Amino acid sequence: MLKTAVIGTDSPIGLAVVRELGERGVPVYAIGNRPDSIGGKSRHADRFFLRPRGPLAQWLPEFVTTHEIGAVMAISEQTLAELCALRGTLPGCLVIAPEAEKFALVLDKSATLDAARSVGIDVPASWQPLAPQNENTFPTSLTYPVAVKWSDPVAMIDRLSAASLPLEKVEYADNPEALQSILRKYDRIATWPMVQEYARGYGFGQMLHMHRGEATLKFQHRRLREWPPTGGISTCCTSVPLTEHNEQMMLSERLLRSIGWEGPAMVEYRHDPATGRYVLMEINGRFWGSIPLAYHCDANFAWETWRCAVGQAKLTVSRSPSRPRHRIARYMVPDTKHLLAQMKNALPMAEKLVLLSSFIFQFIDPAACYYVWSVRDPRPFLSDIRSIISQAARRGKPAPDGSPRIPPAASTLP
Repeated sequence: MLKTAVIGTDSPIGLAVVRELGERGVPVYAIGNRPDSIGGKSRHADRFFLRPRGPLAQWLPEFVTTHEIGAVMAISEQTLAELCALRGTLPGCLVIAPEAEKFALVLDKSATLDAARSVGIDVPASWQPLAPQNENTFPTSLTYPVAVKWSDPVAMIDRLSAASLPLEKVEYADNPEALQSILRKYDRIATWPMVQEYARGYGFGQMLHMHRGEATLKFQHRRLREWPPTGGISTCCTSVPLTEHNEQMMLSERLLRSIGWEGPAMVEYRHDPATGRYVLMEINGRFWGSIPLAYHCDANFAWETWRCAVGQAKLTVSRSPSRPRHRIARYMVPDTKHLLAQMKNALPMAEKLVLLSSFIFQFIDPAACYYVWSVRDPRPFLSDIRSIISQAARRGKPAPDGSPRIPPAASTLP
């Protein structure tokens, strides 16, 4: 088995990848940004290393040579974009990453929507501002509410940071005044996010692993809760049988085939059961945030990616579980934040009671599983508890030099 470096093991995504590979005997060298990286605490990580400062190109070649690494994988979009550029440049080491131009396409939401439209997938009406706007210059076709998001978020990270502006995953505007307020923030960098129609329904993801034009593994899930509640990361999601949404799965596979995609991807929709409409949100061309659910359902995308890349199986045969396990996966700290936020909202008391009872019942639901906790691999969970307690104890206390202490971000358990 090739020694495999996994870069970015601080999150539940990286932890799931470490577990999948390690359980199958792959020697995993976990690389994280913090000493308490949860993936590095897994019993499936052979060794753990703190990520050196600087771009991958500055330190990865030496790391690969020193530790005789045979394959490299990355978790975050930003790191994966760097890794794509290193394909073919590390002698004796397989870079498991998409082609740079394919990855750039799925990062660009405008290009993704064009590709989806060409294969018959419904896409949201979109408008890309190219100059400062006011209410009088907004397209008359806009209907509210609207979602405001960057066409290529990764490309905006440095530019926004230089202007001390946060990278917002998505913002919402209920009227022209609210939209103008959002767009005006970006006048000083002369670049504006894309404005899209708000798609009703729930978050629905179809996950596929593509190899040589065919899907070798499929899975799908429905989002039950998100943080923030207006749209963000999935904090609770449930598996959906592959016997459902068949026609949409065929369209998702056709979309990935049309762009020549190789490797794992999640095609993300908003699905409205009342109308039957599926509206494409994006293609996630990396291991996605809810991959722990797929892992607990035995749909092992990290292993499938590894084995296809190194040629370890009959690659044309579908690896989708014929009867995947039904599971509900929870990302506990954000899920708790979701509950508390909804309890404070002006919701009917009956609706609040339903939310609260569902939240509590899922602790005893035999189908429930967790992003971090695993009875077979408890150390990441225990490490995360220690980190959260330590951060809470330090919060607000001055650092040794007297300056305010800024706590690092927790991975958030379980």
